[in-house]
Amino acid sequence: MSRRLARRTALQLLYQIDLTKCSTADALANTAVETPLSSVDQEFAHLLVKGVRERLQELDELIARFAKDWTLERMSVVDRNILRLAIFELRYMPDVPTKVSINEAVELAKAFSDEQAAKFINGILGTVVDYLAGVHNE
Repeated sequence: MSRRLARRTALQLLYQIDLTKCSTADALANTAVETPLSSVDQEFAHLLVKGVRERLQELDELIARFAKDWTLERMSVVDRNILRLAIFELRYMPDVPTKVSINEAVELAKAFSDEQAAKFINGILGTVVDYLAGVHNE
């Protein structure tokens, strides 16, 4: 089982949806044919994509709130979707350790964006984690 590969696939699907404006269902149908994932990993990738798409407005509001001096439109499509994936995991997948979600997001940024983006994403996610901890403790 490789959740890392599933996250990478989810990012690629979210990127595709963002750029082509295809439906979530169409993107998910294509990945079943194009990506060699185990059934468990494919299920995890689909869970991430569906979760992000269903909660897109909430995730984007959190990103906008904590991305100082950056609008969503100004961010690269890759960086924006890495943040969406990670925040979805942090908020809705308590079985995934916080450090794992953040580390995986940083690694995706290093692979698909650049070192500056990795630092930017790490900073935003650290702030989001603090905020979510406060929300859950209130």
